[in-house]
Amino acid sequence: MREILADLVAEQQGLDQSLQRAPDRDWKKRVEGHTVQQTIAILAWEELHAARALAGDRSVRKEIEAFDDLDAFVEAGAAKGKGKRPQEVIEWWRFARADVVDALSRMKPDERVMWIDGKVSARTFATLRLAETWARGLAILEGLGKEIIDTPRLRHVAWLGWATLPHAFKAAGEDYDEPVRVEVVGPAYARWVFGPENTDQVIRGQAGEWCRLVVGRIDPAKAENLSAAGDLAERALEVAGIFV
Repeated sequence: MREILADLVAEQQGLDQSLQRAPDRDWKKRVEGHTVQQTIAILAWEELHAARALAGDRSVRKEIEAFDDLDAFVEAGAAKGKGKRPQEVIEWWRFARADVVDALSRMKPDERVMWIDGKVSARTFATLRLAETWARGLAILEGLGKEIIDTPRLRHVAWLGWATLPHAFKAAGEDYDEPVRVEVVGPAYARWVFGPENTDQVIRGQAGEWCRLVVGRIDPAKAENLSAAGDLAERALEVAGIFV
């Protein structure tokens, strides 16, 4: 767990630091339907529920399911941060995320956690939190016109995008008959490969673009630096999504 947690904390701190000197007017800017302040509140809201789930609170899943859908759950988090000051919101996020990291640090990678779609491993749970932080951080940084630098931490998001392909196909109402292989190139020309060697269903391209695709930051039709060999791989580019 040490590696994924170190990268999770680094991702959170990077976003945190980018906002430390932001004037209040930046916190009020809208980034894809929410203000920056509401976006951080959403992260805090999610971390709060994640911490409760890690603590063994079985009521968390029922509370989330009580919303009409996950979008409604997210909107509830945005609403919680609307009337707060920026400093209050970021402190809320800091304390909530610290509770999650602390709980995960005492777990084994394969230990199971009950979450929204059922039980997931502690490692996957941590990776989900990193992917969520990165995805919402992209929206914030793009909205504020700040420089975005892809880091080696993207390998976790790239892996999760591949690992959740069966779920993405299921959500699309389609069969995932054989595993797709993903071969992407990350920062500093690092090569990340996921999936079996003996398959003719392969996705290739830039890791940054693959990661943006699987967190919903770019449309598949605009993924110019990704290619697919095989019908299933081509469909995977269309349905892939960590948060579907």
